[in-house]
Amino acid sequence: MTFTLHLKSCPLAAIRSLILQKKPNIRNMSSTTGGPRPASVVVLHRALAPAFETFCQANRGPLPLLGRSEPGKWVLPALGAVSGTRMDRPQFRKYEFGACTGSLTSLEEYSEQLKDMVTFFLGCSASLEGAWEKAGLPRRDPPGHGHMGAYKTTVPCATVAGFCCPLVVTMRPVPKDKLERLVQASCSLMGEQGHPVHIGDPELLGIQDLSRPDYGDPVPCQPGEVPVFWPSQLTSLEAVSGYQTPLAFTSAPGSTVMTDLKDLEAPAGCLTPEGIPEVHPISQDPLHYSITSALAVQKIRELETVIAVDPGNRGIGHLLRKDELLRASLSLSHAHAVLITTGFPTHFNHEPPEETDGPPGAIALAAFLQALDKGVSMIVDRRALSLFKKLVEEAVEQGVLKTPIPILTYQGGSTGAAQAFLCDERDPKSPRFDHLVAIERAGRAADGNYYNARKMNIKHLVDPIDDLFLVAQKIPGISSTGVGDGGNELGMGKVKEAVKSHIRNGDVIACDVEADFAVIAGVSNWGGYALACALYILNSCEVHGRYLRKAARPSHAPGEQHWTEALPSVAKEEKMLSILVQHRVRSGVSGNVGMEVDGLPFHGTHAQMIQKLLDVTMGRQ
Repeated sequence: MTFTLHLKSCPLAAIRSLILQKKPNIRNMSSTTGGPRPASVVVLHRALAPAFETFCQANRGPLPLLGRSEPGKWVLPALGAVSGTRMDRPQFRKYEFGACTGSLTSLEEYSEQLKDMVTFFLGCSASLEGAWEKAGLPRRDPPGHGHMGAYKTTVPCATVAGFCCPLVVTMRPVPKDKLERLVQASCSLMGEQGHPVHIGDPELLGIQDLSRPDYGDPVPCQPGEVPVFWPSQLTSLEAVSGYQTPLAFTSAPGSTVMTDLKDLEAPAGCLTPEGIPEVHPISQDPLHYSITSALAVQKIRELETVIAVDPGNRGIGHLLRKDELLRASLSLSHAHAVLITTGFPTHFNHEPPEETDGPPGAIALAAFLQALDKGVSMIVDRRALSLFKKLVEEAVEQGVLKTPIPILTYQGGSTGAAQAFLCDERDPKSPRFDHLVAIERAGRAADGNYYNARKMNIKHLVDPIDDLFLVAQKIPGISSTGVGDGGNELGMGKVKEAVKSHIRNGDVIACDVEADFAVIAGVSNWGGYALACALYILNSCEVHGRYLRKAARPSHAPGEQHWTEALPSVAKEEKMLSILVQHRVRSGVSGNVGMEVDGLPFHGTHAQMIQKLLDVTMGRQ
């Protein structure tokens, strides 16, 4: 239960003028309009006011600044002056050098100190109740009518001039089938503060036990419900405590003042596809959902359609599953360290036996992951190590890659070798990578062999990198994506029954190893390009960007320049293919050494595909 102090009804004329803004004693930080809203307060020495204001602006999700007083202009009233308020309920906390040294029902005795202090008004999550009502969901209060529990996370807020603290969040259980409805309702009613910062496993926020909140009382999750987390203004208590100023005051948890500072309404963008949030599952272990805008989803679905053309008439249309590209790119967007593999030695009578499909798509994806500041490594067959080191080195020289990426190998061997490779000290709780991607990588069939499209066994040329994908399925926190165009590629085990039924020689060549996401493309390189483009779309989307940064840091400028430069382009992919040709890497269908992939000419077919993907990405269609 939240206790409120209605400042408007206070008989002290100075306070009444303050809240009604009849005098310029308070600066309203909100440009929106609407009804009165509850707020929590932070009272700091005037010398700290500029830094704290900037801190709030840098962390607007948990600290939505409604207004602030001018130094020395007013004194907070005693709660006893307000009828209907519990006299014995502490409404304020006192902090001395970072330690909470008291809970107070009044600040009257500190009137002299308050003359040198500034009061900040922060919007609070009480407005979320309206979203529940709008979504048609019953209100869930903590047992015993306490106030809603809040949890300290391991997510750092942006640091400003000594103010630094972890993000604090509130949690509410939401029925799985009502997730999107509630998220959209909270966005439309509350604007930026209404966007959740996390949906799913609390341990991903560093919260170990939902039954033990740091503030307030827990609301237990029932079967069929998902924990949903919103930023909490109680983050301000952690900020005050962390700064260790000699004297400060805050609202007590569960207590607010009711101001005439205007309530938030949804920005206009929330009413358009650019602002309407959609919720999509990206992992079951750990449980994790992501959020992005309806417009971003629409664009990524268009990318998926564009790459699904079948120039080789292989029947890949039967392998398609809706939104695999969307979920794969969402998962990659949340990843911190990505391991990419490629290499299909279909030309076993030549040296090198690799084909031109795969490496360009893998390097294009790596280039964009680099631009997003993610860790990127590549793993290839040991016999191809020298070749790929040269390819990467020359890609950097030609400007296809910004910086070199580590090239790794894996030969398998003893039991547990795959887990030892993927995890620090073999500990499945400490994975070195959180996403594996295979792009046109030879995949193991049910009989343990590896086959090209003509049923030729190429096992002698392939290292057991499949083992990493198999073990990753058992390690929480590692997801995987497979990109293929014929069903015999690593990761296509997810669609193997369709491969057996509809792809030539599918009963023999079908890969038996699954990836979490199976991206199907007419040429596998196109899948790598599409993943890079989808990541650009997601990270240029403010709805998704806010969710990624947990609303606790400033946003990036949409479509930052270095992201644009990192996208695949006709010029860069022509350079990449030229590098492969110089190393005598051959086209997959024809076996030719030249500017073609899977028997299709670069100038024309592939260049046209790249341009189509860029047009969708940039909204030029």
